[in-house]
Amino acid sequence: MLIPKLLLILIASQATFAEINGKCSYGNGVCVPTKNCFKAGGIIKKNLCPNDRSDVQCCVKSKCKVKGLVGECKFKSDCGGVSYKSDCPGGYNFQCCVSPKSTKIKITKTTTKKNCVVTPNESAEATPEGVETSSEIVESPSENVETPSSENVETPSEDGMKITRLKMNGVVNPLGFDFKKLIASWNVEDTKAKTLKNGVLEVASDEKFTDIIFTKDSADLDQVGEVIDITLKPRTRYFWRVTITGDNGESATSKTQFFETGKMDESWTGKWIAAAEGADYHPIFRKTLQLKEEPVKARLYVSCLGVFEAYLDGEKVGDEILTPYINDYVTGMQIIAFDVVDQLKASSTLDIQLAKGWYMSKFAIDGGYNFGERMEAIAELHVTYKDGTEEVIGTDSTWEVLKSDVTESGIYYGEDLDRTAGITEMGSAVEVKGERELLDRYSIPVKVMEVINAKEIITTPKGETVIDFGQNHAGVMEFDAEFPAGTVITIDCGEVLQQNNFYNENYRTARSRFVHTSDDRKETIHPRFTFFGYRYIRIEGWPESVELTLDKVRSNVLYSEMERTGFIETSNAKINRLYENCIWGQKSNFLDMPTDCPQRDERLGWTGDAQVFSQTASYNMDTRAFYKKFLRDLGYDAKRDNGGIPSYIPRTPVSTASVASIWGDAEHYEMMREWIEYMHRDDVEKGDKGFFLPAFQFGDWLGLDGITEQSYKGGTDDSYLGSVYYYHSTLLTSKMAGLLGKKDEQEKYENLAQKIKKAVLEEYFTVTGRLSCDTQAAYIVALAFDIYVDKDKLVDQFMSRLQKDCFKIKCGFVGAPLLLTALAKIGKMDMAYRFFFKEEYPSWLYSNSILEDGSISGTGMNSLNHYSYGSVVQ
Repeated sequence: MLIPKLLLILIASQATFAEINGKCSYGNGVCVPTKNCFKAGGIIKKNLCPNDRSDVQCCVKSKCKVKGLVGECKFKSDCGGVSYKSDCPGGYNFQCCVSPKSTKIKITKTTTKKNCVVTPNESAEATPEGVETSSEIVESPSENVETPSSENVETPSEDGMKITRLKMNGVVNPLGFDFKKLIASWNVEDTKAKTLKNGVLEVASDEKFTDIIFTKDSADLDQVGEVIDITLKPRTRYFWRVTITGDNGESATSKTQFFETGKMDESWTGKWIAAAEGADYHPIFRKTLQLKEEPVKARLYVSCLGVFEAYLDGEKVGDEILTPYINDYVTGMQIIAFDVVDQLKASSTLDIQLAKGWYMSKFAIDGGYNFGERMEAIAELHVTYKDGTEEVIGTDSTWEVLKSDVTESGIYYGEDLDRTAGITEMGSAVEVKGERELLDRYSIPVKVMEVINAKEIITTPKGETVIDFGQNHAGVMEFDAEFPAGTVITIDCGEVLQQNNFYNENYRTARSRFVHTSDDRKETIHPRFTFFGYRYIRIEGWPESVELTLDKVRSNVLYSEMERTGFIETSNAKINRLYENCIWGQKSNFLDMPTDCPQRDERLGWTGDAQVFSQTASYNMDTRAFYKKFLRDLGYDAKRDNGGIPSYIPRTPVSTASVASIWGDAEHYEMMREWIEYMHRDDVEKGDKGFFLPAFQFGDWLGLDGITEQSYKGGTDDSYLGSVYYYHSTLLTSKMAGLLGKKDEQEKYENLAQKIKKAVLEEYFTVTGRLSCDTQAAYIVALAFDIYVDKDKLVDQFMSRLQKDCFKIKCGFVGAPLLLTALAKIGKMDMAYRFFFKEEYPSWLYSNSILEDGSISGTGMNSLNHYSYGSVVQ
């Protein structure tokens, strides 16, 4: 039963590592991994824990310190005072218990060294009474391990309770988002209360709450998601707070939060503008502003066809990257709102710089496709003066157009920045007819979330200069430039070295290059209108007169801003690395939408990949707002295809509907129902036999049991898999209908599901119960979804198949994510353990990133940063 412990997902305020957390028979000791005891400054008492693991022992630590108070490490249930999370070794339930008369002490410090944590012989402060020190070296956690954010945390009240992680629609203090539905959420921490006695949720039009427009006072307040039903006004800030009282009398009020509406359905003063017809350059739209005085409030609303950055007096507005992100370009474009009151002066220059982004560069498969042929922008600046009067300045033909020194850009292409070209005036903007609806934003911000320093400068056998950042990731490189005029620096990206030389042929047609031409200025340079997936960069053209050193190059890691909520640490370094691989795979592929890979000529929102990884992703991070955006775009596309779920989004004319499961929320029930109806219509057109048989399906994509291991498709029958998922999706929709009180539809889809199951059993199983499709994936989905005639016979077949495959993972995108859970479900934990801990290829512990097909040979299907196989973490 070791696997569940190693794969335990710990959410939010729980412990940040997998551990036993049980009491041991020595004073206030707790059973934990030994290295966690050392890190907490405790001492080990051996052979006192009720388990047979040598790495888990009884840890004793009597004193602790938190918020300047001295306490004793105890289980929360045993604390007679107030419990605080601290460095006590037992995690969430084993906390620092502080009595009202606690006094301050000095705590022994620890010294951190690379790859180890040691307790020094001489501490800077006195050792707490009763705590022994240890000089034993233990392995430190990965450098990339994160801790939950302290942002948006209320200061504890006197009785210890605090309200944390307050979000509106899954976002902290959102500005300009779509608020057709308002859902508030929060956490309650550091309390001994067992149940909620009463809660009060208030919304006001002012920060002092003198004008309260909504109140819910109830013992049933739902901290996971409380709906707020109020009528909102455009461009208005609202304030909200929560007061919680526990059954023991403890109470706390949160810090005041806000949410601010965008344009909503308000008409626009600004017009869509573009450069002159036929212009083949990247435009900058400029407006010189002359306000009557500095405003007390200022909001800038911008959208574009392409991607943009806004500047006030040469300073970038906000810190987001690649706005307005990926859109359903048929339905409409998102509006991004900025609070610019601190940047705006009475006399200012406003620039909006455009690049091609996803909209106008070659994007998608089969050579790529442009969604449009011209970059356009629309904007409004709303200013409020101290006397209460307002002024609106919108884009129109009075704006200037300038030619940017970004000479070319694209998501796959990269970016060319030529400083010697300068910024050239090109005349006045042209007003154009806007054909797309403008929508308040629903994408969460994409930002520089981390910075990775260069680890090594390599000279390859071919004489190439290569920088190793030590981690495969998505982002943009950055370097300090002070080169002679005319110097051309060319940077290419790669994931792996082949025979110690630079290699990126697996990027296929994606150029993935940044070219910088210097004009002798000193500056810090990075691409602004693209992103790359890489671990290595090759630098060409760096002048010999300028020494290339590690401190001159770094990498900005880009992904959507989501709170990290799940953490795992085990005593096995390779499992820890696997989990870190999973986290990095998610970071690399969660840039506005869940993509398949961040580097090659794809980077698409594949629905199949998103489905298999969605639960794991939601353990790792708070993905509510992120997936809401994805499902919204998916829903737009499905409606245009009469309910058919596309292979990927944003959809181009060549993409087709294929099998993809939809995960549910009441908001998305209609999309689920329409997908079932789409599959059922296809079934009826082909004889109403209970099968889903479209012209093409991806099947068990990249399974290693195909015609060859390099084949794109595994060996499992597509029709079998499609029909099994037809059954499973229909059954899920029936259950959702029941939860929503749609009894007629529940019965309808339940009956259809049973019809499909009967058809699958008759077509693919013999009367004696043998499954005719002899592949790992075939057995896995049958067991996962309870489709069989004789379960014992199916299990025997499955075990026989695994033995024939030498206990190697042969299944692909469909089977691999379900392999361990299927084995656990049938009681084969020893087999699950065996698969999980395999280290030879192909296996989860084989590589240092999540591979696409388990292979690094060939160029066709070789992304080294796919997240789908990381679903094993679930």
